[in-house]
This record gives sequence, C-alpha cells and structure tokens, in this order.
Amino acid sequence: MLSTIHSIAINGLSASRVLIEVNVSPVKGPREPVYIMVGLPDNAVKESKTRVRSAMENSGYGINGAADIAVNFAPADVKKEGSGYDLPLAIGILQTHDLLRIEQERMERCLFLGELGLNGDLRPVRGVLPAAILARRLGYEAIFVPEENAREAAVVDNLQVFGAGNLRQVVEHLEGVNLITPTVVNTREEFYAAQNRFSHDFKDVKGQEVAKRAFEVAAAGGHNLLLVGSPGCGKSMMAKRLPSILPPLSLAESLETTQIHSVAGKLQRNDTLISTRPFRAPHHTISDVALIGGGGNIQPGEVSLAHNGVLFLDEFPEFSKNALETLRQPLEDRHITISRAKYTATLPCSMMLIAAMNPCPCGYYNDPSHECSCRPGQVQRYMSRISGPLLDRIDLQVEVTPVPVKELSSAPEGESSAEIRARVIAARERQTARFAQTPRVHCNAQMEAPHIREFVHLDDGARQSLETAMNRLNLSARAYERILKVALTIADLAASDVVTSVHIAEAVSYRNLDRSTWGE
Repeated sequence: MLSTIHSIAINGLSASRVLIEVNVSPVKGPREPVYIMVGLPDNAVKESKTRVRSAMENSGYGINGAADIAVNFAPADVKKEGSGYDLPLAIGILQTHDLLRIEQERMERCLFLGELGLNGDLRPVRGVLPAAILARRLGYEAIFVPEENAREAAVVDNLQVFGAGNLRQVVEHLEGVNLITPTVVNTREEFYAAQNRFSHDFKDVKGQEVAKRAFEVAAAGGHNLLLVGSPGCGKSMMAKRLPSILPPLSLAESLETTQIHSVAGKLQRNDTLISTRPFRAPHHTISDVALIGGGGNIQPGEVSLAHNGVLFLDEFPEFSKNALETLRQPLEDRHITISRAKYTATLPCSMMLIAAMNPCPCGYYNDPSHECSCRPGQVQRYMSRISGPLLDRIDLQVEVTPVPVKELSSAPEGESSAEIRARVIAARERQTARFAQTPRVHCNAQMEAPHIREFVHLDDGARQSLETAMNRLNLSARAYERILKVALTIADLAASDVVTSVHIAEAVSYRNLDRSTWGE
C-alpha cells in the first residue's frame, strides 16, 4: 500500500515542498523486513526510523506482521536535513498500515512538520515560519506542527495552524476525534505592543556627549561605527543602547528577521514576530563560519542574525584575522552567498556594525588620566590588526575618553532614548523620500559614488572646508566619500537640504583613525 504525505525542506532560508512517499509490502519468504530510505536523506533523517517506530508503539499504534517499508523523499535531488520529517513519516506509515483512515484528498491539503520523541511527544523544529509562508503560497489549508512552534507559524494568515503535543493528538484530530483548536495570533496587535520595550536607555549614560552624538548620527544614516577608548569608558554600555534609538521595524522587516531566527532555531517558545531590531554581540573567539554562516547544514551566522539590526563586536582587534576579513563582502553587499557542492544559499545581512576596541595593548594610549605603557610601535602594530579595506567600510571612527568621577556623581540625567529616536526617525523619513526611486538604497550609508554625486549638495563654504580638512589633517583619500555620507546624515538631522561647512566639520571629526599622526 502506498501513501503520500506533504512536508517541507529548508535549505538556507529557502523552503521547498517535499513529498514523502511511503510504500509497505508484506515480507515474502523467511527473511527480516527491510526499511529503505531514498531521496538524499541526511543522518538525522535516516535515524528517524528508530524514533518513529518507538513513538508509534508508545502511542498505542503497534504494527503487527513483518513488512518491507520503502520511503522516497521527492524531489530526489534536494538534500533532506533535520528531524522535522518524523511526524510526516509516522503519519505515512500509519496510513499504509490502515491505522489512520483518512481520505487522500484531504491529506493533499495538509502539511506536517515535527520531531518525535520515543514516547510520541512532538518536539520543536527549526524553520517553521518559512514552512508556513510556503504552505500558504502553495494553497495548503492546514499545517501540523509541535505546540512550541504553533505561535510562530500562526503569524501567517489564511492558514490553519494546529499545534500538537504528541502523535496521538494529530492522529485523533485527523480521524475527527478530539479536534485540536487552531492557533490564532493577532499579529499586528502583538507586534506593535512590543515595539517600544527596551531594557536600556541613553538617559543612563552620563557625559560622553560626543560619543552619544556619534551614535545618533550612526543611527540616523545607518552608518557603521568604531569606538576607540580605554577600558571602562562606556563603549559597551552605549552600544547596548543603540537599538533603543533606531527606527522601529516595519512588518516586512520583522517577518524577514523572524524567518532568519526561525531557521537558526533562535526563537523561544510562544514567540511570534521579532518586534525590536536584533542586537548580536558574539565573543571575540567566534570562528569565521559562526560569524558569517555555513557549515555542513547551512545555518545563518551572526551577521545574518543581526539583519535589520546591530552587530556589536567588542575587543575588535582580538577577533581572528580570518573572521574579520570575511566581514568585508557582507558589509559591502549586505548579503552573503554560501556555496556547497549540491546547492547555494544566499542569506541577507543588512546590519549596522558597531565595533569597540582599546587604542593599544595596555589600553591607555591617549588616556588623560593613565600613562600608556606600550613600547614604541606597539600602538600602530595593534591597530594594524584591522585591515585598511575593513576600516574603509566604517564611516564613523570616534575616540572615547573616560568621564571623571566628579562629573559622574554630579552630572544630570542624560537625554532619553525616546527623544533621540524622534530625531533619528525624522532623518530617516527624509532619506526614505530621497531614495524613493533608487533601488536597493534606503539610507545614506548605502549610497555609492553615483548616488553621492546626485544627492549630496555642498555649498561653497562646505567645499572649502572639506578641501582644507583633507589637506591640513592629512586625511586619506578613502575618507572623502565617507565624510560626504556622514555630512549628509548630519544635514538630515538638521532638516537641511544643503550640506554646509558646519556639517562637514562635524563629519571630519568622526574620522580620527584616518589622521596620519595616529599612534605616533
């Protein structure tokens, strides 16, 4: 007897339909029954035969008599990975043994996804949200998933989502006994209710007005930012508060971000949509694969998990050279393509890079209250761990000095994140209008040379100021376009259509590491 069950394969962020054909035939002659799987199953899929058999027996669906079981995963040229095929396999085997009687026409309208425990319990799997999106697009009426994934899948409208705790619940529902109540989520209500919940606020940061202004400019234009300062000056404290001043996620951005976290298995029980911009802060011992993504079964790396949000790299020079150099292409293209022999996956990674570092090995170069103990040349060697091409992709480079204890105790409460965020949103709205007819450019940081020529309008004073700064401060040629991008963002914050000498002067002040005298 043959049955066909519908499921989903996840490769990268792409979901594709998989037909699981189960054929059972009686054993002829004195031999052991054979269980064969074809269609490029990986080890996790091959091991499912043990999980599925035990789950059925412990759920009260023992199979009597010896029978050969042949399972085909179609299309046969797409690799099948993970444990999500346990549930559809069990349903198919039960059908072929007449332990589940249901019209095939009805089964054609349902998708199944879930891992089985030996006791028959359903356990959560990765990639349920992309699976639900594909199910709706292909016209399926229902999807059966583990309870812990139900709210994640219910984000998709016009699709019935049934979250089950075990195999028996699924079987009884399909037979019309003990029906499972569909999971329903008010996506918009939950999304907007959680948008303004932040655990950190810039009002807690005392002093550091220059650094806080740099964060505001970076957030307003989507610019990458490098903070250089001695230990304890507040670099990490301010970086953690950056999401609280970024513009809120749109529903489309939220859905895209949630899909990435779903595939990576980062969503928690009862999670629906990610409502605030992600903030990822990997340790400096991270490998290049974990940072960029990949592996045997391609998984999103930290750069993709930070998509539409912030990637914070503390102790920047301590990251391995290979890991840092792999950042160059994602920062430029805002996506990463990972190729394998059988397939290629493209993962989005449009994020802001915020990096923090000490200025030297001892940490106190240029510190007003501590003497640097580094030997001559050590500062430059330490800075050279960050290559020129990578540094070229960081628009703002700011020195941060410690706030004296006396000022910490007497300084008033700083400006709140809500106040800063209002200015950032206003600046981003100007950029949205500016780039309305420009594909793939949404903020000033994404401009390339042709866009700079088209959109950056300097007055005579600004041109003179920029030329003077380039010559007097010995700034590198690569700083020229970066200064123009940042100056345009500063002009947006001031609601100015023309870049003036004041905007240029502030933008130049954020290029500290381009000065030829740095580290001497």
